[in-house]
Amino acid sequence: MLGAVAGDIIGSVYEGNPVKTKDFPLFSPRSTFTDDSVLTIAVAHAILAKLSYQDALRGFGRKYPHAGYGGSFMEWLFSYGPKSYNSWGNGSAMRVSPVAHAFDHEGTVLEEAKKSAEITHDHPEGIKGAQATALAVFLARKGAEKEVIRDRIEKRFGYDLSRTTDEIRPGYSFDISCQGTVPPALRAFLDSTSFEDAIRNAVSLGGDSDTLACITGSVAEAFYKDIPLDILWQVKNRLTHDLWSSTSGFYSLYGIQSIAQKLRTLEKD
Repeated sequence: MLGAVAGDIIGSVYEGNPVKTKDFPLFSPRSTFTDDSVLTIAVAHAILAKLSYQDALRGFGRKYPHAGYGGSFMEWLFSYGPKSYNSWGNGSAMRVSPVAHAFDHEGTVLEEAKKSAEITHDHPEGIKGAQATALAVFLARKGAEKEVIRDRIEKRFGYDLSRTTDEIRPGYSFDISCQGTVPPALRAFLDSTSFEDAIRNAVSLGGDSDTLACITGSVAEAFYKDIPLDILWQVKNRLTHDLWSSTSGFYSLYGIQSIAQKLRTLEKD
């Protein structure tokens, strides 16, 4: 989950301002969490507190109303009778990663991913994007090799993951759809050599860089079982106390142990 949050914060500066290179500063004074982080942490909180995904997303979203939500989500967030709005946007995929850490059976992960998506993103592509991301994170967490992850995602969801990041980058532009975001984000992970390298791959694509890096980071964290301590320190210092508290609480129960240990170290500082 923190891989998603880190990717969001790192990519926030470059959203709509593509760098098209892997050589860029990871953090700047303008690096900040966006709706991607808020809603990812909301999904984690829903699992921890045994709340419905809808109640958790509306609670966190209303607490952070200026995080950068899309117009349709804002209407849903503040409506009296919220109804799903048939979205195929990438919001369902960027917030789903906690599901893949909290549940230990593939079928349950896919069903919970669907539940977390369909409260807003009930279009088939919106559900598909969430399930594909969750399955990739789950398989990575369970120790699957990259080619196994690629093969499973391609066969189950029909995504084409054959083009490399270098091949995608030149012609890639801003795209908020699941179908235009999830495959390149997964490819950025597949082409990586480390967590940081995965994030650099994702941001270098351009476009919706915070969400690309959010999705890529969620899979990379699960696969590499590590996030560098300096990145975690930067994330901790950019989240509010409440967001960090919910995050660390999730890691105490469901997080990758090597990362959970680093969080305990940070909290002593």
